Amino acid sequence: MPLLDLQQISYSFGAPGLLAPVVERLSLQLEKGDIGCLLGPSGCGKTTVLRCIAGFEAVQAGSIVLHGACISSPDVHLPAEQRRIGMVFQDYALFPHLTVAANIGFGLQALTRGARSVRAARVTELLATVGLQGRGEQFPHELSGGQQQRVALARALAPRPQLLLLDEPFSNLDVDLRERLAMEVRSILRAEGATAMLVTHDQHEAFAIADKIGVMHEGKIQQWDTAYNLYHRPCNRFVADFIGQGVFLRGEVQADSRIRIELGVLPASRLNLGAGALQPGQEVDVLMRPDDVIHDDASAQKAEVVAKAFRGAHFLYTLKLASGALVLSLVPSHHNHALGEHIGILLDVDDVVAFQR
Repeated sequence: MPLLDLQQISYSFGAPGLLAPVVERLSLQLEKGDIGCLLGPSGCGKTTVLRCIAGFEAVQAGSIVLHGACISSPDVHLPAEQRRIGMVFQDYALFPHLTVAANIGFGLQALTRGARSVRAARVTELLATVGLQGRGEQFPHELSGGQQQRVALARALAPRPQLLLLDEPFSNLDVDLRERLAMEVRSILRAEGATAMLVTHDQHEAFAIADKIGVMHEGKIQQWDTAYNLYHRPCNRFVADFIGQGVFLRGEVQADSRIRIELGVLPASRLNLGAGALQPGQEVDVLMRPDDVIHDDASAQKAEVVAKAFRGAHFLYTLKLASGALVLSLVPSHHNHALGEHIGILLDVDDVVAFQR
């Protein structure tokens, strides 16, 4: 039995007769101890799903089951405070007049019924878990943004909730800190044995923290899968476009089910058809990731460098083929080629993803 089970939930905003659907027949399952993520652009409905799980909104169709018990449906709505769900908000929502220790222990007062020693032991344990030993008597304004985020996480974990929800928890942090802190948060959740659901629009955060990721678009989950499969085996064009970087090259299906593109013939054994079976002679669009095109000075196949972006260890080259089509290539940065230069390239495709044109 999954710890969290969403079955065909729907939610709409607006007055009767003028309803605007935000979430439509959405289903997912999250196993105990796993970290899930809803990933998608602004307005896709991901935060609304989180609010429905938390109990801040009531679903209008479908059901939400937590640990085998229905907590939300058109006929059932368990109040948020009775769901044993922790929440980490985008702005942390720390109490500025309370110390770090008091913030973490705030949610424990009702549970421990005045047992100060129990609260103090749990607070000390969590301060160590989140790497803030010795900071318990400081106030939130004396901490950095990343440290405040860890306090908010510790406070949410203190009562040992059945499920932890995190709503864009890294959005107030600078880019360099986000991914590093996401990995730290994953380690903290693992140490606590927590089950969690994260909402973000940043796929690097999602990849760093989540076991399963649901890519959302227009109120629906397009694909609920691992980060690896979302990148290498997207189920449709939206997922292929949204996850990672890539371009589409025109291809033609051969009689042996292989696909011929301008750069060569792709093996049928690695073929992943986003739109079902394809027929010989049919035209397709083939997804090409930057790591599918390898720079090789000895190759007879040449492409022109039309743009490049320095990424430290790598350059991301935009290359123009003889037909005028563009591809991307990730090349070690000691290969510093000039714009307009023609460089040798080879195909190195592990997963061939093709869609009907």
